[in-house]
This record gives sequence, structure tokens and C-alpha cells, in this order.
Amino acid sequence: MGEAEMESRLVHRLAISAARASKHLSLSPSFQRYALTSWIRESIRKRECCFFEKGVREDVCKCGYPKIEHVDEAIKPEDFTGESWDRNRHIREVPTDAFGDISFGGLGQKTGKYARVSTDTSPEILYQLLTEQWKLSPPNLLISVTGGAKNFYLKARIKNMFHRGLIKVAQTTGAWIITGGTHTGVMKHVGKAVRDYALSGSSQGQIVAIGVATWGVIHNKDALVYSEGCFPAHYPMDLKGQGRLSCLDNNHTHFLLVDDGTQGQYGVEIELRSHLEKCISRKRLGNKESGMTIPVVCVVLDGGPGTLNTIYNAMLNGTPCVILEGSGRIADVIAQVAGQPLSRVTIAHIHQLMKRFFGQEYEKFPDLDIIEWTKKIQDIIRMPHLLTVFRISEDTHGDVDVAILQALLKASRITESLGIECWKRQLELAIAWNRVDIAETEIFTEESQWKSSDLHWAMFSALVGNKPQFVSLLLENGVSLRDFLQDEETLCKLYKEMPGCFFLRKLAKRVDRARRSKRRMLERRVRTLPGQGETISITHVSDEVRHLLGSFTQPIYPPSSMTYHFNMTMEDTPSSLSKTQAGSISPHDEPQRDLGRDLFLWAVVQNNKELAEIAWEQCRDCMSAALAATNILKKMAEEGSDADEAEVMRALADHYERQAIGVFGECHNSDEDRAKKLLVRSSPYWGRTTCLRLALEADDKSFVAQSGVQALLTQIWCGELSVDNPVWRVLICMVFFPLIYTRFLVFRRDEVIQRETEKNEEIKTVENVTGSVIRNSRRLDAARLQRMKILGSWSKLISLYSAPQVKFYWNIVSYFAFLFLFAVVLMIDFQATPSPAELLLYIWLLSLVCEEVRQLFHDPDGFGFRKKAKMYINELWNILDVLSILLFIVGLVFRLNTVLFYAGKILLCMDFVVFCLRLMAIFTISKTLGPKIIIVKRMMMDMFFFMFLLSIWVVAYGVAKQGILINNDNRLDWIIRGAIYEPYLIIFGNFPTNIDYAAFDINTCSMNGTDPLKPKCPVLNENQTPAFPEWLTIIMLCVYLLFANILLLNLLIAIFNFTFQEVQDNTDRIWKFQRYELIKEYHSRPAAPPPFIIFIHLYLFIRLLVLRRPPIICKEFKNELPQIEEEELLSWEALMKDRYLLSTQQEQSQSMERRILDTAQKVTTMNDRLEREEETSSAAMETRLARLEEQVVQSARALQWIMDSLKSQGFSSKETPSLTTTDESPDSLRNTSEKEDGFHVNARQFHYPNSKIKRFPVPEEKVPWEVGFSSYMPTYYASEDNEDHVDGSEPEVLHNYRNPGGRTGIRGRGALSHLGPNLNVDLVLTRWRDSERSVLEYLAVGDNRGTLALPGGPVQSADYLPVTLKRTMGATLYEKISEKVSAGTKVFEGYVDDCNNTDNAWVETTVLNIHLDRKSEVMLEIIHAVVRSHGALQWQEVSGKTRLASNQRDSLRQVAELHNRKF
Repeated sequence: MGEAEMESRLVHRLAISAARASKHLSLSPSFQRYALTSWIRESIRKRECCFFEKGVREDVCKCGYPKIEHVDEAIKPEDFTGESWDRNRHIREVPTDAFGDISFGGLGQKTGKYARVSTDTSPEILYQLLTEQWKLSPPNLLISVTGGAKNFYLKARIKNMFHRGLIKVAQTTGAWIITGGTHTGVMKHVGKAVRDYALSGSSQGQIVAIGVATWGVIHNKDALVYSEGCFPAHYPMDLKGQGRLSCLDNNHTHFLLVDDGTQGQYGVEIELRSHLEKCISRKRLGNKESGMTIPVVCVVLDGGPGTLNTIYNAMLNGTPCVILEGSGRIADVIAQVAGQPLSRVTIAHIHQLMKRFFGQEYEKFPDLDIIEWTKKIQDIIRMPHLLTVFRISEDTHGDVDVAILQALLKASRITESLGIECWKRQLELAIAWNRVDIAETEIFTEESQWKSSDLHWAMFSALVGNKPQFVSLLLENGVSLRDFLQDEETLCKLYKEMPGCFFLRKLAKRVDRARRSKRRMLERRVRTLPGQGETISITHVSDEVRHLLGSFTQPIYPPSSMTYHFNMTMEDTPSSLSKTQAGSISPHDEPQRDLGRDLFLWAVVQNNKELAEIAWEQCRDCMSAALAATNILKKMAEEGSDADEAEVMRALADHYERQAIGVFGECHNSDEDRAKKLLVRSSPYWGRTTCLRLALEADDKSFVAQSGVQALLTQIWCGELSVDNPVWRVLICMVFFPLIYTRFLVFRRDEVIQRETEKNEEIKTVENVTGSVIRNSRRLDAARLQRMKILGSWSKLISLYSAPQVKFYWNIVSYFAFLFLFAVVLMIDFQATPSPAELLLYIWLLSLVCEEVRQLFHDPDGFGFRKKAKMYINELWNILDVLSILLFIVGLVFRLNTVLFYAGKILLCMDFVVFCLRLMAIFTISKTLGPKIIIVKRMMMDMFFFMFLLSIWVVAYGVAKQGILINNDNRLDWIIRGAIYEPYLIIFGNFPTNIDYAAFDINTCSMNGTDPLKPKCPVLNENQTPAFPEWLTIIMLCVYLLFANILLLNLLIAIFNFTFQEVQDNTDRIWKFQRYELIKEYHSRPAAPPPFIIFIHLYLFIRLLVLRRPPIICKEFKNELPQIEEEELLSWEALMKDRYLLSTQQEQSQSMERRILDTAQKVTTMNDRLEREEETSSAAMETRLARLEEQVVQSARALQWIMDSLKSQGFSSKETPSLTTTDESPDSLRNTSEKEDGFHVNARQFHYPNSKIKRFPVPEEKVPWEVGFSSYMPTYYASEDNEDHVDGSEPEVLHNYRNPGGRTGIRGRGALSHLGPNLNVDLVLTRWRDSERSVLEYLAVGDNRGTLALPGGPVQSADYLPVTLKRTMGATLYEKISEKVSAGTKVFEGYVDDCNNTDNAWVETTVLNIHLDRKSEVMLEIIHAVVRSHGALQWQEVSGKTRLASNQRDSLRQVAELHNRKF
């Protein structure tokens, strides 16, 4: 038994620990359910009656439950014999028996979670249940909805606005909604709002609606009871049969059913709900590092006296409340008096409003209750920063969600602490809610003054929280990326906080490899200390980005001195970059930082389009950034395994390709020359690469196909020749080169000089005519024109033959000559001993081989041999080159062998075919034929797959035919001929003659297959005629021809047609993209054509390996610009980017979709205004009618009084009728209004401090003693008794003392030392912080909670210091300050509104200011005392931000005025 119990406990503990860790582990549903059950039975309790005592009915206990629902021990208790039923003694706690999932059935099969909990359950346990066991994310906002518990009517407009606003605020902020949970009143309206949201099909997450209801009033609660939990419990909603009980609302998502052991009593859950809300409000908001707690707001609809108490207590606890005007009863009462002066919120006015909004229910309200409610309503409207009334008739709040959030911000905007901390607290809330609209209207106003450093935390939070709208807002309001990202540590934190994505996984692998490599290296030298590890650094990010961009780029971040630098893998590194090489980078090559680029890169690698778009606008080199983004995204999509994620990456890459196209198009339209410079300039921000290279690496065909890029390529293709030269002129000059000196051929430099000279002449002519100076940034000065000299004779000759265009033409001529020589050798001069022509052919081929080797190793971009070889092999023409050379070498070897001489010639003939196919490459430069070659490539692929399909029919028919006609033919060549070759020829019309009897000829075949030149005869019968079924072979042939000739061939034609149509639109783009490689090849190719090129190869070999000279660097494809020119070009590019973005926005605003949306929004706005005006007019009419009715009643009373006066002889006509039922006179009301500002407030708080005594409610109008208050019956209290003493008798001595501030609601001495005035002295010790008297400071006393106060205490006479200061300051300092009391200045002396005041005892304070010299002896003693106090004494600046009580703040303000300081 003991072992079994021990094993059960072990399993139980395992389940509980698994439940705690389940949010971090992926556990099976059954195990999670068991873990939840174990945790709930361990932590959650219910309450049940353990002593049955008959109540009103015979079979019902006083707890409200029937006898049959009590346990046997409760019916016949042995422990409680002779006792009467007591709630505190006879109700016990036992493990709960109702929890799990609750299913309501019906439409949509709504399912929630529930648990029956005891009233004494710890709120921390409930919060743990909600977050850890039920897996709810902690809220960013808690909305407590309260109001009428009974069904009430809401106007359609109010209901729609409430539903829409409540769901919107919960959805956007991630809030929890807490209600009473039953299907009545305001809880029903909340449930309907949640239902409407669910039916809308929104995918933005579940709305959390938590119902905290009383277990004892739930109808059909037996369906929820099961000791092991119900998964799910089917709960029937029987609204008709519920009686006095209530059904749970089927639209709430979670239920906490509070049990106190009784049944039928409402309101049991109020206390636990209040504790739970307070517990949640103390939790940290968002991340644990945040100093903010979860904000709570109370939303009120309708409601009665209980709701008023809820509002009052909530506001006393600092919870803001939002009242919906028009929802009924107490909500409308408060809405009516909100904003009015307290003098108008009288008892009579509250009577009228209660009667108006409560109807018949008003008749049951006692007068004392209305007096108390009046006092509470006055206290409520005295806290306007916590009270927000949503009025539909006004357009100030917009919707309910805005009103709720504005109420929270207004509550956090405490007047005592206005400043950057207050604005920071509000901004933190707005970011947590992701409500940029609230931040724009409420936070970033003229009142708030922000520095960039003040908003860095907000920027970090918005970036990590993926809130792009806030990022834009912060950038607009002063955040500088230069300041924010200047520290590399901030950027590292951003990468560490990056959400889970493909790049983060790759980065983690890189860091892990670096850690292992570092550990192995350190183990060789010193022993590794435990806990040492490598985290994400800028170096790791740089290496990973370089891997994605390409190894030809340089690192975008310099190697970090804090982290050991690790090189990339061999695959990524073109040349092994060692640690010493990385450290020896020249200052010119050192990567430069662009903070906009850093943020853009961080957003792009996590595939975040919104944030990347914002950061891209901040990039300096925006076109390079967009092209780099396409490269990175396409590479990640290629390496990733998630198809959906890869598709999103490709879509984002296409977006940034379009952005780059748009910016470059704008640049090219503005200035073609600058646009060309942008393409080939080396970008210091993106690894010293160029825009053109990035576009080619990313396979951005659309970008390369732009006219501006093609113009640059054409310019490079023509070299120094003008692009306008006709081809025929170039061809003539290639042969008759002296023509270049006769202007037969135009050179580009001459063209530029001539054009600029003509332009300058035109400008001078205009200036001479107009007499004004024309400003033209493009105007070339004379010095620059002189520097651009006309090409000399030798330079023109070199420019002609070094132009890629001329090289290409010479190579075409050379290739045709090579093919002609090859054909002559093969057909005419192929002897056993090689002839001179054949030897020349071998030398020619050797020059071609050398050129292919040069192309393979020529790497001006720094790709590395592996990538360069990969790029070489991926090119079809290079494959043909390699294949032709290999075939030629093999054929040459065979040809030199006498045995294989003929086989060698055959191989060389086949090689000639390959060389001829290679000839098609010359057409790729042609704008007409180049795209057609691309179509041919695609059709060849289609042909390959078609032949596979066709071969199925050919083999199927051929084997069947051969098997039917021929019996056991063992000759392989004739089997292949009959089974494959003949069926293939049938497709082209060569029909066989051996499938029917008519065409059979026995002489054309061999009977036994012995004749190798004849096929074997078919099976013959006795008549020497074929025995095969003729009908079958003919049918087979017809079917074969039907499918092969008609179906498949037409299918091939259709495929070709589809391919042509599909590729035709893109061939031009593809051709322009592939044109680059041809141009680059011939740009780097030596000028001489084969075979003369071999001499240049020899020269290059000697130059590179013997003389060790570096290769010549050309600037056509990559150019390093001077710093000044670089800055000017980037500034111009930024201007073009802004133009492009502006034009894009204009196009979007003018699009049809945008116009439709704008029109729909305007119609909705107009409709809302019309409905609002209709509501306003009806409300105004009701108000006017109510006033008219009131005037009629008063007129009737006045007339009745006149009639009574006339009838009565002794009545004085000068008296005025009393038209009100209250006991105050007009004079008293006038005096009341005059004294309103002086009425004490703290002295009338309902609960007397540090006691259980409750004050008698004293409304504002009843505070003065002069005003009659017949109902006034305050209690007596004096704290000197051992217990709180409440006595209805009043000693005679109390009549001698009356509080000068008026009634307080309590008699006696209270907590004060004696009746009458209790003197108090507050000491304000001030000093100047420095000799310049810039800041005035005062000495404050602090406690452990951070509360500050002025040093002071009770005294017998204002001429002496409080004795309590001896303990705070020390005896020596106390004596020295006492000596200076007489020299002090009285700042204030008189009555103080203190919460301890009573009708007969009050506090009078004297505030004394003693200003100390910084060098005085007392000052030195105070400094020592401050040090010894460890924070109990501290100097504070005299300002309005100080945290003091209201009366002490007023005193400090007077001290500031005394010293001419602004408070």
C-alpha cells in the first residue's frame, strides 16, 4: 500500500511539473490533460457545507443547497452537535470537482474553459491558471466591464458602437475582457460582441472574454461537475427554465466560477474578481524589463447602486472608468453631471436624475442612500482624470475603443508629474497596444518635447515588436538612426531579439560553428573556463550576409575587436582570407556604416516587408540596397526548406526589384550620365560591389533589361566608338583602317566634346542676347573641355581594334575561317601524315584552348575559382566549347594511331558538327535572332520530354508488331530495327509492307534468318503465305498512327506554340540579361583573333607569372569614385528616390481601388454624422421637453401659492414660495457656491484611516455649518480606546469645538491627540545647489516606498520644532536648526485638509522656510546627516514634478515664489 501511494505521488508530481513546463515543450494532448487535472486538483479548491441545518424549507439547508446535495457527514455531524449554522465555521474547502472544457453546442459549437474556484483562492493561482495552464498570453490591457446585471435595452447605434469599439480595442491591444460571465445584462452584450467578431471570420487572434461568475447562481451547473474534469462538458442553456438563477454566456471563452459554499446568493464573486484584477494590474507589461504594469480600465453600461460602488472603489484605486452615455440608469446619471461644477451636483439634482433614469425603481430608494450616492458621485466627478464619458452626440472620441485608450492615457497623465517620464509611460502603453493613432493625437503633441535619446527605447520596442507604424511615427518625431544605431551593441541586441526566421537559424549555426572552432583552438593553448561562450556579434552577421550576397563582396562590417573573427567556409571564400589579411585592410577599403542600411538589412533578413520599406527610405544608397535585398532574399528562398516562406521571400525580392527599377528609371530620365555612374560605381556600403553586379547575381532580368542599363552595355560594347555608328561602317574600317582619320567613323569622345561645345555656345548666345547669366549645372567649363582632348591617330587606331564590337566581328571572321579550314581538312586533306593545313588547324585549336583557359581563370570580380568554374559550366556555349575541344583531342589521339585512324576521323567529323552548333552563339548579340535562340533552347527541353512520351508508343507498338510477325529472331540489329526503327519511320510516312498479305514477297526475307542482309520471314502456313492475323496488324497500325501521328505530333505542335507564346513576352528581357555576359567576355578578350591570339596569351603569361605584375584593372564595369563625387551622386540619388516615392503615392491615390475606398469612407462618415445629428436633435428635444415640464410644475406651484395667499389674510405677499423640498435657503446656496473652493475633501473620505469606522456621507452643499442638514447623524470615534469606540451619545464638551472647515461625517477626537486645533509644523530647509544659484533645493524625508514629505510633526507651539525631528536628524542638528527657527520665514499658517480631521478636532499647520548658506556650519552638518541617513534624508529640486502631498506642494510653491523661482 505504501509503495502504491508513493508511486501515485511520484506520477502526480511529474504531471504537475510537466504542466508548468508544457508551454515550453510539445506534449501529447492526453498527457497535457492529465497534467492539467493534476495541477488543478493540487492548487484549486471549492467550498461545500459540512453541517446541514434546516432553513426556510424542510429539505433545504441554510446554505441554500438541498439535503440530497450534502455529504453524509454533513447530515449527521458529530463535530457540530448542538451548534447553529455559521458560514465561517460550517463551510470547508475541498479539491474542486468542476473544471475542463465547456461546450455550449448550437451553431459554431462554441467551446471554452472553466474551473470552479473557492472565494479564498489566491489571485496568483488564478493568474497562473489563466496563463500557464490555459495558455493565455499575458494581456497588454485589462478591460473590466460592469453595469446592469439584468437585461436592459440599448439603442442600436450605441450597441453597435460598443460592440465594435470593445472588440477593436481588445483585438488591437491584446486585452483581456472580464465580466460577470452570465447570459444577462451587460455580460450578454459583451458576449454578443465576441460572437460578432468570431462570425466576421477575422484571423487576427482570439478575443479573450473571461467570465467571473458565482457558482451558486449558475443554472444547470450539475452538467459541469466531474471529479476528473470534463473534456468537454456539454452545458445546456435553458433560459426559460432558469428562474432566479442564471445561465452562463455561451460567447465567453473562459469562466472562473466562484464558490462560497452557498446557493442562490448573487455578488459572491465581486471580492475575488476585484482581487484578481488588482493582481493582474501589478504584473509587468510586455517584457519583464518594462517598468510599466498592466493597465486596467473599467467600462460601465447601465447599472444600479452596486455599479456606483464599483465605480467609486475603482476610481479610489486609480482605475480609470469609461461611462457610456445613453446606456441607462447610473451610467446616465453620472454622464449628466460629469463636467458640471460641484455646486450644481446637489441632492435635489441627483433626486431628479434618479427619478428620470431609474423610473419606478426610484420609489424604493431611501433618502439616506441618495445622500450617500450624491457624495460618491461628487467624489467621482472630482477625479476628472479618471472619468471619461463617451457621448455619441459628440465627435471628440471617435469610437469606443479610442475613448477607452484615451481614458487610460488621461489617467497616466498625472498633473503632479508632468514631464518626460509621464510622456514615456503613455508612449509605452501606446506601443504595447499598437495604437499609433492614439500616440499621434495624445502623445506627440506640442506639449511634449522629445529628444532623440528619449525615444531610443521606444524605437527598440517598436522594432522588436514588429510595429512599423510606430517606427515611422518615431522617425517623424525626432528619432535619429545615427544616434540610435551608432553603438554596435544596439544592433547586436536587435539581431538577438529577432523573431524566429530562416536567417536567425543560419546565424545560430554559424555562431555554434564559431564557438566550437574557438573552443578547439583555446584547448590547445589554455583550459577553457566554464560558462565562456560566443554570442551573436556583428562579425557573425557580416559573414552570413557576405555568404548570401556572394563571396565577391567584402564584409559589410569591420571585424569586431571584441569577438574572435572566423572566416567563412571554403565554398564562400574566393581566396583564403586569413585573420592577418582581414586585419590589414586599407583605410580606403574599410567598410563604411550606413545606419539606414543596418536597419534595412535587419528587416530584410527576417522577411519583414513593412519595416524594410521604412528602413529602405532611410538608406543612403537606396538602389544598391534594393538590389542587395533581392539577392539576399532569393538566396535564402533557394536555401530554405519551407516552400511557403520561400514564396513570400521571392515576392518581397520582386518588390524590391521593382523599387530599384523605379529609382533607376527616375535617375535615367533626369540624367543619363549620372545614372550610368550609379550602375558601375563601387558601393562602400554593400561590400565594394556595384549595382549592376548585384542585379546580375540576383538574376534581376527586369532591372538589367531597362533601357538605361542596356544603353550602358551598348556603350561598353562599342568602346570608344560612338553608338550611333552603323555596323557597315565599322566593318569597312576594320579592313580599311585609314578611314578612321577621315571622320568616316565617329568616336565617343569627339562626340561628347562637340555636343558640349555646341551647348556652351548656345548658352553664351542666350546670355549675350538676354544680358543675364544662366545657371546650368551641366555646363562644362573651359578647363574641363581642354582636359578632354581629341583622340590622336594612334589612340584612334587602338580604340578601334580594342572595342568589344570590333573584337567580336574579327572573332566571327576567324571562326568561319576555322570551320572552313576544318571542313577542307576533313573532306580533302585528311592524310596519314598531317599536312600543313592540318597542322595549322591544330595550332588554331590550341589558341582556342588557351582562350578558354584564360576565360576560366580571368576573375576581375573576385568570385573565386569554385564559383567561377560553376558559372563557366552553367553556360551552354561553354559546355559546347569544352565538348568540342575534348572530342577534338580524343579524335586527334585516335587519328595519330594507325589502327584507330578511321575512328579518329569519325570523331573529328562529329566534332565538326559540335563546332558548327557553337556557331549559333554569334547570333546572341543580334536583337532579332538572339531572342529566337532562347526559344529554341526551351523547345529543345520540351522536345526531350515529348520524346520520352513518344518512345512509350513506339516501343509498345514495335515490340507487339515484332512479336506477332517474327518468331524467335535472335539477331539484335534486326530486332532493334523491327521494334524501334521501323515504328519510328512510320511516323514520317514510311509504311511497312510486311503487315498484310498483299504486299508480301518471300524473296525479300530470309526463312531462317541466316542472311544478314535480309530480315527474317514471318511465320508462314502451308501455302507459304503469312500466318499472322492480318486484321489485327492493320488495326494496330491504324491505332498507332492515330495516337502517334495525329495525337502526339499535334500535342508537340501545341506544346511548341504554348512555349513560344509564353517565352515570347520574356525573350527580349532574357536576351538583354544574357547579353551582358557576351559583352563582358569580349571586353576582356584580347584584341587579336585566333590563331594570332596565342601571342597575346604568351604575353599575359609572362606578365603575370614571370614579371609578377598585377592585372590591368578596367573601370567600365566597376569604378571607384572620389569621396566628393560619391557624396554628390548619393545625394542626387536620394532626391530621385523621393521623387519616385512621391509619384508612386500619387499613382496609388489616383487608382480606381483607392478612389472606391475613399468614396466608401466618405459615405460612411456622412452616414455617421447624419445619424449623430438625428440622435442629437432627439436628445435636445427631450431635454427641452423636460425643462418645459419642470417650468410648468414650478409655475403651477407658484400659482397655487398665489391663490393660497389671496385666501389667507395674514400671509405676506413679499415672501417667496419655496419650490424645492430641500432644507436649504437661497442664501445658504449662494454662500455654498462662494465657499466651494474652500471645502475640505480629505476630511470627508468615507473610510476613516487606520480604522473600520465609516464616515457619514456629507455632500458638497452640506459641508458648511450654516446649511441645515437634518439627516446628519455622524458617529463618534476616539482612537485612544483599546477598540474602535462608536457611541451615539455626544459629550457636552464637543459643543465647544467645531471644525472651521465644516462637517466631516464623524464626531469626537478621532486619531488626533486632542479636541480642537492640533498644531503641526512643516520645515522647508532650502539651499542653492551651486554658487550661480541656478537650482533651488529643499530637504525631504523619504521612506522605503519612495514617498517624500517635508520634515515636520506635531508641536505644542509653533515657535518650536517637532520633537520627532530629533530621531530623523539627530540631536546635534536638531539643536542647531532650532536656533534658526526665529530667523525663518512663515510661508503658511492655518487650517489643513487632513484625512484625520473630525467635526471636533482638526489639524492646523505652520510652514516655516529656513534658507541655509552653502558654506554655513549647519549646512555641513546636514550634509553629514544626509550621508548617514542612507536615503532617509535627501535634497530635492524645488519644482512642480516633486512627489509631495497636495497641501505640502502648495507650501513648496509659495517657497518657490518667495525665492523668485518658477515652480
